[in-house]
Amino acid sequence: MLRSRFAPRRLGAALAMLCLAGAAQAQTDPSQAYASSAKQWLDETVASATAGSNTALRMEVSVGALDSRLRLAPCGRVEPYLPPGTRLWGRSRIGLRCVDGVSRWSVFLPVTVKAFGPAWVARGPVAAGAVLGPDDAMQAEVDWAEEASPVMANADHWVGQVAARNWAPGQAIRQSMVKAATVFQAGAQIRVLAEGPGFQVASDGQAMTAGVIGQLARVRMDNGRVMSGTVLDSRTVRLEM
Repeated sequence: MLRSRFAPRRLGAALAMLCLAGAAQAQTDPSQAYASSAKQWLDETVASATAGSNTALRMEVSVGALDSRLRLAPCGRVEPYLPPGTRLWGRSRIGLRCVDGVSRWSVFLPVTVKAFGPAWVARGPVAAGAVLGPDDAMQAEVDWAEEASPVMANADHWVGQVAARNWAPGQAIRQSMVKAATVFQAGAQIRVLAEGPGFQVASDGQAMTAGVIGQLARVRMDNGRVMSGTVLDSRTVRLEM
């Protein structure tokens, strides 16, 4: 008798629990599951893309939220993908598309990929136009992906260059922040090295254009002929014969 009296109560309690569990599952936002699977896919994609890099970077990946106004139809399988022309660097996005559902849909999910590694940062303020020396910067860990311009991790690539704009203390040195220094102006008297297979001849000339180390400059020779050569230093241009 005791068993028959309490069995309906237990059955009713079990049914109530099942109903609550079903209601909770129905109220669960499916976009959370989509974001979770997208995070796993993104981690694997970023790890694969950086596996062959010469620089060891510490990657951090975070996934944003879908637009709360979206009303997505139920989907059995959602596939993450990288939209054409998208780069997984800094603030970006990936696509999510339903490939197994009554209604096919495709949405975009905001993501952020950070890449921490060693870099040179400004010790103090640097004025635009200043010639850069090794004491102008120190090494620190920065997020390489914070800006689109690449980090200049090799000091040889920026020492002796000119600040293209004002720098703030702690700012990582990037390609967009420096420019080559002009070592002579048009009209300057310079030394010209004419090189060819098995010979080298030095003569004097006059610069027709400003000279930037590593770039081409036009030079008027003593015989009046105008030629182009590579600027080697503050007074030397090399002609390839």
